[in-house]
Amino acid sequence: MIALSAAEIAAIVGGTVTNPAIADPARAFVTGPVVSDSREAAPGALFAALPGERVDGGDFAAIAVKAGAAAVLSHRPVPDVHDVPVIVTADVTVALGALAREVLRRLPSATVIGITGSSGKTSTKDLTAQVVDRLGPTIAPVGSFNNELGLPLTVLRADESTRYLVLEMSARGIGHIAYLCGIAPPRIGAVLNVGRAHAGEFGSLDVVAKAKGELVEALPADGVAILNADDPNVAAMAARTQARIRRFSASAARTADRMADVRAAAISLDDRGRASFRMIAAGGQADVHLRLHGGHHVANALAAAAIAAEFGMDVPAIADALSHATARSKKRMELRERADGVLVVNDAYNANPDSTRAAIEALRHLTSTGRRGFAVLGHMAELGEFAEESHVEAGRLAALAGVAGLIAVGELAAPLLDGARRELGWRGEAIAVPDAPAAVEALRNRLRPGDVVLVKASKSAGLWEVADGLLAEVDE
Repeated sequence: MIALSAAEIAAIVGGTVTNPAIADPARAFVTGPVVSDSREAAPGALFAALPGERVDGGDFAAIAVKAGAAAVLSHRPVPDVHDVPVIVTADVTVALGALAREVLRRLPSATVIGITGSSGKTSTKDLTAQVVDRLGPTIAPVGSFNNELGLPLTVLRADESTRYLVLEMSARGIGHIAYLCGIAPPRIGAVLNVGRAHAGEFGSLDVVAKAKGELVEALPADGVAILNADDPNVAAMAARTQARIRRFSASAARTADRMADVRAAAISLDDRGRASFRMIAAGGQADVHLRLHGGHHVANALAAAAIAAEFGMDVPAIADALSHATARSKKRMELRERADGVLVVNDAYNANPDSTRAAIEALRHLTSTGRRGFAVLGHMAELGEFAEESHVEAGRLAALAGVAGLIAVGELAAPLLDGARRELGWRGEAIAVPDAPAAVEALRNRLRPGDVVLVKASKSAGLWEVADGLLAEVDE
């Protein structure tokens, strides 16, 4: 972060500095990172003491100060911190947003790239960051820091050297993305898709589309909207922005009157599900060989390519950067092979109907050479009235993929088995287990060398423990 005094920070966030006699707020400077975890505090840091349901960040402020934090941002006075300024403000999260907005205002050379969609945001963010990093210093969140807390914490990592801020923007309702764009006004905004993620909170796909479209509505007239030509709900967002439109397509789809600006041809997958394709754009053509697993990453890569092209990067350079990009975020289509040849696919960070469909399709491909497949699936959260039908459909897709076994973890995942059983031609096992350890136990005597196990669920299910357990069985 750029250097700011405690007095400046207090003025920006509308806070009050306590214990100024001990630490002069005009002379106490924050020069290090802004952190909300005391374990990440470093010399010069600002520790944001967030209130929580079980613990209060203020209780850990002294630990952060001992690690070198130069100031504390809190919703209440912190009596056990005496030697650094404590900036008290009504709402720490709102204050971080205000601080991020002001820091970004002081960095006119930094260009903000916003990315949203019902699925694929994190992977596209990771790909985009690795491509544009070749053009200049780039900041992007680690994992899925994409909400009213994670986004400002990401922005506050920027300094005078930063040229690109690649920000993932999520929404749980109308107005959320607009709020994030108010903190970090984007010049380029990419919308990947509109699906049923968080459908229970939105109520309908039309409302999801309305919320996602807030990103393109926030773009300036000299900005660029990057839209998925293959998704009608996204393509329709062209009418909602004053920015220039650029489209991408993984199927060479023709929009109302033109072909997508960046598209893929001759898509193929290797035996680990890594896609190769011919990228075609106005500046020429080049071959891309992705290192990420799953054919759905083609669209993500094209979105990243369309963004990079707007900064003048030529097609061969973009293709080369995409071909060297790696998966930076954990528990997303991570493939690891055990010593006995069992392939474990850990895609358990999160799940929604679209990402689960993509994961099952990847499993289908991985087993197309004769391997047996097992799907360990947990519940998909926040689907509301769409929950049962979405789980039934996911179970049906698993059966159609020919899995040897479908293991539904937890009571909320039970409809998965109903969906699989409705496919009369399916001859696999339908297994219900209560938790992750039980899933590992169920597979213990079923797996044979060469089998493939997909693990997928919403984050709250914690099913990465299944992947970890399966890998530990042979590693021990």
